Amino acid sequence: MTQNEMNILAPEKLSEIEREKGVTVLYAAESGSRAWGFESPDSDFDVRFIYMRQESEYLRLDSFRDVIELPVNDTWDVSGWDLPKALRLLHKSNPTLFEWLASPICYRDNGFSARIQPLLAEYFSPSRMLHHYLSMADSNTRNYLQGESVRMKRYLYILRPVLACLWVMEHDSPPPVLFASLMEKFLPQNLMPSVKNILAEKMKSSEKSDIPRMHDIEAFVNESVSRIHAHIDTLNESPKTWNSLNEFFIREISS
Repeated sequence: MTQNEMNILAPEKLSEIEREKGVTVLYAAESGSRAWGFESPDSDFDVRFIYMRQESEYLRLDSFRDVIELPVNDTWDVSGWDLPKALRLLHKSNPTLFEWLASPICYRDNGFSARIQPLLAEYFSPSRMLHHYLSMADSNTRNYLQGESVRMKRYLYILRPVLACLWVMEHDSPPPVLFASLMEKFLPQNLMPSVKNILAEKMKSSEKSDIPRMHDIEAFVNESVSRIHAHIDTLNESPKTWNSLNEFFIREISS
């Protein structure tokens, strides 16, 4: 499946979900490695969306699922969040939501991304975003940098959250989705050839390809992680209210 084919298939699938589930898809985009710009030939498509129910559905006393998930197959992984779930996660400055809404590959947008932009600025939390990306980097480093060889994609999955943290620290804003933008801004020049080679190899090789350990990259990661930990300790943020989110939700379901 090519991206051009998915650009046709994904909107068709979203319309099918709307008919079957009785919802309105407000926004849909590609997530994961294809959005980050370092997919492999065998990477699947990760279609993510935000949807809204009829206004009367939100007045029910009984609970209902706030996620729609389609069966995963070799081609794609399709899932979405109900609008209240997305807004509750925005209150927590959830980085995944920020990434969806900034994805360079968009399949559906009824103006939702523009309407929610002021809330993204209001509820952006450097501390929470740094904790999220740092946890990803720590987890991948701990779990996958073992032995004499490493699965090639693991270095990208470690570098990306580290570089995202460096962006947040310097710009006090959500990091860009594309790995290339982060790499050009914060990756040391002496590491550029190695990382560009990993990128080139990953985009033409299997997801399971291994390479020898790269200790210069690991040294940069370790030094950066130490700086990020020290920076997080200096942050002190005030709690956010729910007012703007409540107002936005009411406007969306009433329109």
